Amino acid sequence: MQNDIITLNDLSIFTADGSESVFTLIDKTSTQVGREMLRKHLQNPPNDYNQLIQNQDIIKFWHQNLDLWPKIILNGTIVMLEKFFESADSISAPPHGFTLLFNSYFQKLFNKDEYFLIRFTLSHLSDFLKGCRELTNILNMSEIPILLQKDLLILKEELKHHLAEPIINVSNNTGYAELATLNYKARREMKNMFIRLINIYSKLDALQAMARATKEYNWEFPDIRPAFPVCFQTEDLTHPLLPKPIGYQLSFNDNCKFLVLTGANMSGKTTFMRSLGVAAFMAHIGMGVAAKKLKISFLQGIITNMHIQDNILKGESYFFAEVQRMKQTAKKLLQHEPHLVLMDELFKGTNVHDAYECTKVVIEGLLYHPDHLMILSTHLYEVAQQFIDNESIQFSYFTTLLNEDDSYRFTYKIQKGISNDRIGYRILQKEGIIQLLKGKDKDI
Repeated sequence: MQNDIITLNDLSIFTADGSESVFTLIDKTSTQVGREMLRKHLQNPPNDYNQLIQNQDIIKFWHQNLDLWPKIILNGTIVMLEKFFESADSISAPPHGFTLLFNSYFQKLFNKDEYFLIRFTLSHLSDFLKGCRELTNILNMSEIPILLQKDLLILKEELKHHLAEPIINVSNNTGYAELATLNYKARREMKNMFIRLINIYSKLDALQAMARATKEYNWEFPDIRPAFPVCFQTEDLTHPLLPKPIGYQLSFNDNCKFLVLTGANMSGKTTFMRSLGVAAFMAHIGMGVAAKKLKISFLQGIITNMHIQDNILKGESYFFAEVQRMKQTAKKLLQHEPHLVLMDELFKGTNVHDAYECTKVVIEGLLYHPDHLMILSTHLYEVAQQFIDNESIQFSYFTTLLNEDDSYRFTYKIQKGISNDRIGYRILQKEGIIQLLKGKDKDI
């Protein structure tokens, strides 16, 4: 799946302001290296169907066997070992001579700092190798996903290194001479091995983190189908970042994969589309989703047109930025493989008449690409009415309850049809803007 930075920002996969994101929500990694691997996985999801299914199989395995994840490897362990091996090239001579003749008691007495540093470092290396060996014990189980088995066999082969067992057996009773010798040999001989082990461990850490998040939040694994025939069916789908989300139902089929949304501003259209986008994204990284059920085709990517930004330095207007994003979308839709396209209130940077004409012609153009899943929201209800008889389009809206005293309440529930709600004037009244402009303050 291919997603650009605009899509990742629109769906809050990552955030720059420190607010909660999908990444921070699912980051249940044990180490910083696992966290960085998880970030890379979200930035570059599996790019073909078979790879995605194999990844999902591993995450499902960890979902059922989280107790097998080694607790002995801590983030401090990895940090310490990285520093340990960074200095490997500066060690030129093995320990020798008079210092090795003294036992541990005299080393602690006269060479205390070096003694404790060597013992401390080797204990971390020992813990890391023990954790890797714990992982290889999974090979004794009867059913293991193919890719996981492959990585564990590599771990097992690496642990055959002649220094691995002596380091694993390091204890408080190990003498200084042996510690110093192991310390020297490990730096000289195990650096590349450590890099290979860390690469596998970090990948497994990222996968188990997604399994741990799936279990912690009681999410369900989606049913991922090949790209064709295109499908997207969900029950009780919610946005995972919302504390009290509303569940959504949606069903696309091979004959109708275009949804036009209407409803008042703030009624829930954008949240609905983001919920769909996040669910599709999480499905394509192999983990569970915040839904009772999701069946989805393998998508080539997700394209969003939500928060467009103008470029003052280039002299580009907001409307021009919208046009450029739509141009990028059109190019993506020339690909045969299906995409999920989320378009929120197009052409806000121009007048109502232009927005109407532009939105209308875009919808007409989108109908030439029936192999993609498309959701478009608009407050221009007249545009939606132009296509009401087109069987290739579904129409839904978010309801707003209007009271006799001009107050209103959003239900955030979706219904079939086209909205007639017009509450802009009521919002101005309720917020006291009209009174303020007339020189009156309702709060005084």
